[in-house]
This record gives sequence, C-alpha cells and structure tokens, in this order.
Amino acid sequence: MASPFFELKNITKYFAKVIANKNVDFSIEKGEVVALLGENGAGKSTLMKILYGLYRADEGQILMDGNPQRINSPKEAMALGISMIQQHFSLVPAHTVIENIILGTVHGKINYPQYEKEIQTLSETYGFNIDVKAKVRDLSVGEQQKVEILKALYLKARLLIMDEPTAVLTPQETDTLMKFVKDFTAKGNSAVFITHKLKEVMEVADRIVVMRNGEKCGDLKKSETDEKKLSHLMIGRDLEGQGDSRGRRETGTEETLSVEHVTVAGEGNVNYLDDISFSIHKGEVFGIAGVSGNGQTELCEAICGAQALSGGSIRLKGEDISSLSIHERIDRGVGYVVSDRYKEGMVMEMTVAENMILKKSFGRQWKKNGLLNNKLIDEYAAKAIGNYQIKASGPDALARGLSGGNQQKVVLAREVDCGEQLIIFDQPTRGLDLGAIDNVHKTILAERENGKSVLLVSTELSEIFALSDRIGVIYKGKIQGIYNVKDLSTEKIGLLMAGYSVAQEAV
Repeated sequence: MASPFFELKNITKYFAKVIANKNVDFSIEKGEVVALLGENGAGKSTLMKILYGLYRADEGQILMDGNPQRINSPKEAMALGISMIQQHFSLVPAHTVIENIILGTVHGKINYPQYEKEIQTLSETYGFNIDVKAKVRDLSVGEQQKVEILKALYLKARLLIMDEPTAVLTPQETDTLMKFVKDFTAKGNSAVFITHKLKEVMEVADRIVVMRNGEKCGDLKKSETDEKKLSHLMIGRDLEGQGDSRGRRETGTEETLSVEHVTVAGEGNVNYLDDISFSIHKGEVFGIAGVSGNGQTELCEAICGAQALSGGSIRLKGEDISSLSIHERIDRGVGYVVSDRYKEGMVMEMTVAENMILKKSFGRQWKKNGLLNNKLIDEYAAKAIGNYQIKASGPDALARGLSGGNQQKVVLAREVDCGEQLIIFDQPTRGLDLGAIDNVHKTILAERENGKSVLLVSTELSEIFALSDRIGVIYKGKIQGIYNVKDLSTEKIGLLMAGYSVAQEAV
C-alpha cells in the first residue's frame, strides 16, 4: 500500500505547560481535500503551522511519501511544495499583483513583461481573471485572496493549507473558491481546509478530521457523517440550533429606531455612509449583510454616538438622538456589542466585575458615600456569571485570563443589560467556536422575544438568515435594498453584496 502524500505521526506540542497537540496523527493523500474542524484552541491551526514550519513539534515526526522530513521554516516547507494561506493576508497594498507574487523570488533587474505573461497565464488557467498590473490596495477582498492563491501556485505548491478561506467572501466568491479547490486537487494536488462552516465542509471535503482539546477525536469520510454528527464531535454535545427565521411570526408595528438619510463623511470625496435609511420595530431583528469594510462599523458607531453625522438624523422611540453623547444614548437604553472585544469591548487588565460596570460606573446604584460599592458590584457580576454560564473563577478574575467565548459572554451580559430598548451586535460571533456561537444566537433571539429591537451586523450569511426578520444589504456605504428574509436567496443576496442591483421589490 502506497504511503500518504504527507503524514504527521504522534505530534505533540507544548506552549509552556499548555498542551496544544497531544499524540496527533494526520495524513493526506494526493488529490484529496481534507477538512480540519475544531473549536478555538482545539489545536488545528497549531498542527498545520507545524507542517508549514512556523512551529516545531516537541515530539513526533513528519513524513512525505513515507520519507521522514525536517521542516524548520516556511522556506523549507515551500521547497517541499507546501503553502499556507493565512486568515489575514500577507500582501503589500502599495505593490502590484505581479510584484506581490514574485516578491522574495527574484533578484537584480526584473523582466516585467516575462513575469506578467507567466502570472497572467496562471491566473487564466484557474479562471481568476485578475488584472495582474493592478495595485493590491485597489482590489476587492475576494481578489486579494486570489492573489494569495496565485502566490502559492507560482511557487509550485502541491499541498495548499487554507485557514478560514471563506470568512470575507460573498457567496459567489465562495463558489469560485470551491471550484478552484476541486480543480486544483483534480490535478493530483492536495488541500487542507480549516473552517468552522460545516456546510462548506460537506461540499468540498473528501475526508474530515475533527480535533478537540488538542487531540484528534474523529477521522471520517464525508459519506460517513453529517453536520449534526460533526458538531457533536467538535463540542461534545448536540447544538439546540435555532433553524431558519423564514416564516417566523410578524413583528410589531411600533418603531424603536429610525435612521433617516444618514450620511457620514469619509476620506476625500467618498462617504463612509451615503444616505442610509431604515427602521427597526419593537421585537425585531434587523440584519445588515455585506462584505467587511463597506460601512458597517461606521453605521453602528453613528447609532451609538461614536461617529458624527454629516447629514440625516437618528431617532430612538421618536426622540431625535443625533446630537446626544454616547453617555446620553446609553442612558436612553442603547447597548452595543462591538466587533473587536479585545480593543474596544473590554479592558483586559480589569476584572470581570470592573468590565461589567464599565458603561454604567457613573450610576448612583453602584455608589456608597461617593465611592464605588465593590460588594454590590461583585454581586452583580456574580449573577451575570451564573446567568450566562461564564467560565471564570469569580468576579475578581482578570478578563485577559478568560477564553474568547467567555470574554464575549461578559460583553453580552453587559450590553444586554444596557440595551433596554436597542442592542447593536457587530460581528458578535467573529472568532468564536460552535458552542460559543450557539450561546450568542440564543441570547439574541431571547432579547428579541423580550420585545427589544436588535440590529445585527454580520458577514456570515447563515447567521443573518437564521436570526433576522428583515435584511438590509450594504455596499460601499449604501443600502442596496431592504427585504423580508423569506424573499431573499443566497444568490440574490450575494449579488447585492457585490454591488449588483437585483430586480426585486424591496420592503
């Protein structure tokens, strides 16, 4: 029996006293797509970084075609035909596509016409159709990912490791990527697909390896499993699942939030937001779909008061809050779960209790004789820890010592309490694993049932469809249309996200 193309045997990796990988076996055959699944911290990225030479295993060995290999750097990995496309691209925005692809591979005088012809031919071979003379900064996110792939192909990659490759893509771009992976492996090459999107796993993978707590807990052919079994393997329990919101009950007619012709000035002559209008009713989840960087964060900040308007108005329960401060909007019952909990959502050197009252520390309820009442604050935090099942040693635990999912639970608990009228969720499940995502989704739907209004911004279409009652699609700071969720298909919403108009009546 022929040996696997690449094989990792008994891989163990320690970070101080933490075991990232423990006696992990992993193999991939030529022409095979292997999906690598697991929660955050399960050890899947560490395992692939060992194969790519970014880390060195403490125990175990790597084999190629049955022959032992020592891979001490990405350069040595690339010499063996291994390339890895990281979640965050490593491109130079000011350089052209050609320059980014040949960077580090040529010396002396560069024969641009020769490289242009080579790279253009390579691009056309895989149907990428990229202007190879364009500056990377002028390309869309999907096109930038294609440049990363072209870099790997130019280096004659035979094993392509892709870490969360569809996180920033429209559905159409995702379809193009899937087609590329199938074409790439049909030529005898191999691919590892690291993702948490089970639907994509079932579409593209030949075999699925599941990891939990640093160990391999499953190695299955696609034909032997389904999404429910995979999620159980990943987190050790069944997800309750919220299903799709299509056909859910109608919301009330009372408007909580009204955004009217809002414009936010940007750099140069381009506005971050351009004449945005929509409303959110009591007990409604209003979803904003779009590729990252199209004005979503500016919209959230405009509503919460962190971004000044250059035109239009924002009303909450009929009151114009456009000129109110952030403090005053918090008083009016606006909660805001920011997209980056590390930079803007928490103070990592503070305790859970201190983070819980960050936005209401000025309130009289926390004070005694002019000073903060720590006993009362600790009781409040302890109650949140219990209600949200936050894994922390207590209210005095430092935020930086919590996992990402538990940090997000702290932010959720605080903002749900602040958001008595409206809660804004900006990418609330970014970087979270399935179990933590399930908790966030249940919280959003519970607050909807409590009669609160919810603005949900997400690049995950499955999330938008599962939770929203109506969907607004944003592109370059403009709303492309507002639709009832039951009236949109993945194809139509993908076209809208890419800036195309869809011949369909909006609501």
